[in-house]
Order: sequence, then C-alpha cells, then structure tokens
Amino acid sequence: MKTKPHQVPFVVAGLLALSAAVTLVSAASVPASAPVATVNTVRGMPPVPDANNLYSETRANQLAPEVKGDLERIYVPNLRSNSVSVIDPKTLKVVDSFKVGRSPQHVVPSWNLRTLWVANNAERGNDGSLTPIDPRTGKPGKAIPVDDPYNLYFSPDGQLAIVVAEAKRRLDFMDPKTLKLQYSIDVPKCSGINHGDFSIDGRYAIFTCEFDGSVVKIDLVRNKVADYLKLQMPTIRFKEVTPKGEVFETEICTTTKGMPQDIRVSPDGKFFYVADMAADGLHVIDGEAFKEVNFIPTAVAPHGLYPSRDGKLLYVANRGSHAIHGKPKGPGSVSVVEFATNKVLKTWQVPGGGSPDMGNVSADGKWLWLAGRFDDVVYRFDTTQGTVDFVKVGREPHGLTVWPLPGRYSLGHTGNMR
Repeated sequence: MKTKPHQVPFVVAGLLALSAAVTLVSAASVPASAPVATVNTVRGMPPVPDANNLYSETRANQLAPEVKGDLERIYVPNLRSNSVSVIDPKTLKVVDSFKVGRSPQHVVPSWNLRTLWVANNAERGNDGSLTPIDPRTGKPGKAIPVDDPYNLYFSPDGQLAIVVAEAKRRLDFMDPKTLKLQYSIDVPKCSGINHGDFSIDGRYAIFTCEFDGSVVKIDLVRNKVADYLKLQMPTIRFKEVTPKGEVFETEICTTTKGMPQDIRVSPDGKFFYVADMAADGLHVIDGEAFKEVNFIPTAVAPHGLYPSRDGKLLYVANRGSHAIHGKPKGPGSVSVVEFATNKVLKTWQVPGGGSPDMGNVSADGKWLWLAGRFDDVVYRFDTTQGTVDFVKVGREPHGLTVWPLPGRYSLGHTGNMR
C-alpha cells in the first residue's frame, strides 16, 4: 500500500565530499588491473570486503560457523512482564518463556555471536542487569548487575561492550567478557541517548538523543564527544489516525523538537538514517560532515530500521503513535525505502491497526519480525507481499532479536551485523 508523498521543508543543494577514509573506485569503469575499493579501518576491526556495501557479509543465509548449531528462535523481551518469550519461527508458537531482570528493553547478540544479552535497565530504578542467553539451548543464565543498560553495543574491534546508560546520559565502555567498567563517556547534551550505529571504518559512532531532538557523534579513536547536531523538523507530518485507503492525512507539524529513535548507516557508509517519531520520517545525515542533508517522509512515528538482506532496501517500522506510551490498534505500518533513491517504494499497514517497534529480518530475508509494542503481539511481515502474521506474547514487547543471523560479528542492538 503506497503512501502519498507530501512536501518536505528543505531541498538538498548537493551532497558533501566523500569520507577521506574511504576510497571508492568502480571496478566497472577502470581497467581490470586497478585496485578494488578499500576501507582503512581502525586497528583490530575486521576488514570491509565491499566498500560499496558494508552489509555484504549479511546476505541471506550467509551464516558464520559459530552460529550453525544455534536454535532458530525469536527472542522477545516483554518490558512490563519482566520476561522473555521465545518463538519457534517455523511453527509461530511460543515454545518457552522465562523471567529476567526488571524492564527488559532489548535482546542483543554479542560481538562474537556466542551470547544473547537481555538488557534490563530497571526503569526509574538502580537494579539494572544483563541476562545472558545461550543461543545453543535458548536458556538464560544468571543476571549480572549493570547500571542502567537500556541498550548494548560493541566496539567494531570487539574489545569493548558499550552500555547505553540512557537515564544517566552516559556511555559505559566495559570488558565484553567480565563486564568490568573500563571508562565512560558523558553526553550531557544528549537526553534520552538510546540507539546508535558505527561508521564504515569504525572511527566514530552516532547515537540518537530521543528527548533533545538531536544526535551525538562519538569519536571512538580519542574516546570523546565529537559534536552534537540538532535535527530539522518538517513543516507538516501525518495525522495520528487510521489511514483511509492509500492516503495518509497530514497536519501542520507544531512541535519544534524531534524524537529520534533508531539509526542505521547506508550501505556505502556515507549517510546515516535516523527514524524520528515526532517528524514522521527519516533524517539523512552525512556522517563525515555531520550535517543533515535530506528528509524522507514515511508514516506515523517511524521507530526501528532494518536493511534487507541484499542491502538495497531499508525497512522502517512505523509505530503509529507520536506518544511514548501509545494506544493499541494505532495506524502502525512498515515503509520500504530504497537506499539508491531515498524513495518510499511501498508501505504495509498492520491489518486492524498495530504498533510495529523493533526486531530484525530473518536469516533468509523472507520475513521481517517486529514487536507490537502497544498490542502485546509480535508481527511477522512477508517481505515480498507485506502480509502479516501475529503471535501473542507478554506485556509491551520491545527490542526482539531474530537468531541466528547472517554476518561475521555483531555491533549490538537487535542484531546490527557486519
């Protein structure tokens, strides 16, 4: 179901210079003896085989040897039930459920792919923890106390776990095995820091600041904040009503501050896409220049971002409510954006309404699994037709992960694989 495009408030005059760290050479336009494109990565980071597609190692069914004995499961953290529901993707049945720490937010694959961590940040409390899950058995281990782990990422070289302490406005860098704190980076101008992604060469990361309507760039070489960037708001956005036919109704956007959520880097590493629940679209940021260069309207309240297995498309989970705590049966949907053109190719509605939140694409690329945040269900979207299956889970499911996933290593979140 297509979304009718509407006017955006600014037009990009031209794209900025390419990253000095990335040398792009088209093999099709030069002699066969010319060197292929290369990326000068930070020390210890695995090489980038294809500078034009950093997702080249996450193609369909391209599983690492380490995960081939793991169970095929969908792990769903239920924020209000303090539990994890385990779904067998072949039967669409919940085959297990177990208690974890307070307020589980995301299930995060470790850098080495051998542990799935449940990030329990204990909202408004001080008893946060990380619960390990063995992906070979699907069973949890003993929770480890960790201060405010809203989300979890890993440095590109795998040497550090990065705990996103949202309420503390802080990134805590820890030993990934012992979880012993090594150092912290304070981000005082980033209220609601929660989601991030990494440059193609591993030199920096960009995290979103949900309650400041901005993003922050972290220099991972010098271990410090590089800069902050305020996101631009559109002049109009979509009404929070169930769409009639194929057209979303629009309204004047009166809010002056966005609500950025998930962020993903483009296949060529030049741009970062930021889902904004208040702006109803994606901000496009030039990573090197750290400057907003475009805006793509999608639908009501975009939240989660997931590249297709061929690296050509970006699936956008539109949660259907501008509010942090929305109502069930809202105008939730999934928009399909083409990386090459930055155009929305189609939008799939949740039949009867819903609230697609976070998840990932199946290993074979045929399914997009998303938590239904306000509807206590999990959605399975067919990535060819957009049809939807439903699985009932616990209360307020959030950042589910699909496992196993293609890729050599995980940068964290619900499976940001490279």
